[in-house]
Amino acid sequence: MMGWRNINPGWLFNICLILRKTLSEAPLWTMKLLSYIFIYRRLLLVVFTVLVLLPLPLVLRTKEAEAAYTLFVVAIFWLSEALPLSVTALLPGLMFPLFGIMPSKTVASAYFKDFHLLLIGVICLATSIEKWNLHKRIALRMVMMVGVNPAWLTLGFMVSTAFLSMWLSNTSTAAMVMPIVEAVAQQIISAEAEVETAQMTYFNGNANHGLEIDEGVNGDEIDEKKEKTKPLPGYCNDAEKISSKIELEKVSVTEGSKYRTKKDHMMCKLMCLCIAYSSTIGGLTTITGTSTNLIFAEYFNTRYPDCDCINFGSWFTFSLPIAVIILLLSWIWLQWLFLGFDFKEMFKCGKTKTAKERACAEVIKQEYRKLGPIRYQEIVTLVLFIVMALLWFSRDPGFASGWAALFPEYPSFATDSTVALLVGLLFFLIPANRLTKTTPTGEIVAFDYSPLITWKEFQSFMPWDIAILVGGGFALADGCEESGLSKWIGNKLSPLGSLSVWLIILISSLIVTSLTEVASNPATITIVLPILSPLAEAIQVNPLYILIPSTLCVSFAFLLPVANPPNAIVFSYGHLKVIDMVKAGLGVNVVGVAVVMLGMSTWIVPMFDLNTYPAWAPPVSNQTMP
Repeated sequence: MMGWRNINPGWLFNICLILRKTLSEAPLWTMKLLSYIFIYRRLLLVVFTVLVLLPLPLVLRTKEAEAAYTLFVVAIFWLSEALPLSVTALLPGLMFPLFGIMPSKTVASAYFKDFHLLLIGVICLATSIEKWNLHKRIALRMVMMVGVNPAWLTLGFMVSTAFLSMWLSNTSTAAMVMPIVEAVAQQIISAEAEVETAQMTYFNGNANHGLEIDEGVNGDEIDEKKEKTKPLPGYCNDAEKISSKIELEKVSVTEGSKYRTKKDHMMCKLMCLCIAYSSTIGGLTTITGTSTNLIFAEYFNTRYPDCDCINFGSWFTFSLPIAVIILLLSWIWLQWLFLGFDFKEMFKCGKTKTAKERACAEVIKQEYRKLGPIRYQEIVTLVLFIVMALLWFSRDPGFASGWAALFPEYPSFATDSTVALLVGLLFFLIPANRLTKTTPTGEIVAFDYSPLITWKEFQSFMPWDIAILVGGGFALADGCEESGLSKWIGNKLSPLGSLSVWLIILISSLIVTSLTEVASNPATITIVLPILSPLAEAIQVNPLYILIPSTLCVSFAFLLPVANPPNAIVFSYGHLKVIDMVKAGLGVNVVGVAVVMLGMSTWIVPMFDLNTYPAWAPPVSNQTMP
């Protein structure tokens, strides 16, 4: 073997030159290549996903494999958002007919179902509420009812936001309430600044006044004057303590910051997160509160048509306690995390309001006065809103016969979407304003009227992307069922039956909660429902036992600004950092999962007889493959 001493030094020198040149030029073409990859990353991901997974249907050549290929492609595109969500939702309409799983007409019918009629009626209501500012009047009135103590004020904002998100979209609720919250927070900060200035002026004035009155007094007399000086009532009993406290609070605040003290910054963070989280929590309460609830209801009623147990009233009955408990515990957690929880301060009685509380109350009153007296259009919208809710509740309440019993010849024909359409059409009929014109003689005459909402206004509010996304989910679920993929998944997951049901529910809830942080909520629930239903059937568990907690937990996207739109809206105001949302959201996630598990172990069990495998679910024998 050639030793190191026999190597020609010239070769070593040439090799070093080549390596040096390569290393010096590598960053240039490497960075250029990386920049191209970054620019066309979505296109590359689409091509890579389609080609890498292609052996699955080509090699196995079964309907189950072809449906699985479609499911994987759609799921990856939804999770990565390589294509817009609604565009990805159209892929089942393309791929299922090509694979021979479902004819095109059958797939197309899945894209418009009862869910879409319900969504149209709800959006009519939401359009009128926001057009006539009824939502703002409700929010401000509820906040005025709870008082102006910072802790109670935060709870008031959370309750009003949660109530609005029961009927409006979570995004529009957060977008509407946040400007009010921001105005209140800034007014509180400016009021505290005025109080501090008044205090410092008062004490400095006392010191200067003593020197001006008698320049010849000795030091003992000055000390005596300081001891006898009385502070302003309602503030503090010691000027030195006030000054030192103010200075200590300012230590952590950098120069040029928009917050006077660290406490002001914490208060802004608290209020922002309360709005983001309460707008999501409120959506849990009603089927129409969030798109994930609607997706679940439509999927469940389609897969189990013999079970007439999921409607507006039944959902509200079991979900309201869950939402209330999560809301209260989240309020306590956020209050403790950012401002501390002072029970003595919260429940004080008969004490004079501080300047901060008075300023806060004044801002809310000013915002309410701007709305003026309640108008005819708001009254009509409120009446229609109440009528819609009452008709939903009374259709089939469960504990008594509802108005649906008036049509015994057509059982289950009228659904919640029937009510939504009935009330929704009224918004296009009921007059809101008279349209006038001036005649050639100068006379002003009415020639027509404008309804509560117009079609153009409805179109601007209607989330067509969500409608297509949900339709794609329904088509995907139908394809999995027709191909036998759902049955195959159920059989493969049947060994999980050896675990306790409680543990299965907990694992599925945690997986869904984690997945929804990085994927959209509608996409997540659309992916997991066709998997969890066969699982429940395979292990002979009531499907509601697994589907309900997973549907609720898919809304728990509290950790990141990009997890859902309300988080992004409050984050855009600049008060929060990502770590703030992660710390706060982690606690709310834990609270949410724990409360859902509590509900599934207590009051929800007797409502749906969850301990029994129902007759409306497929027989266990049908799930056994040869």
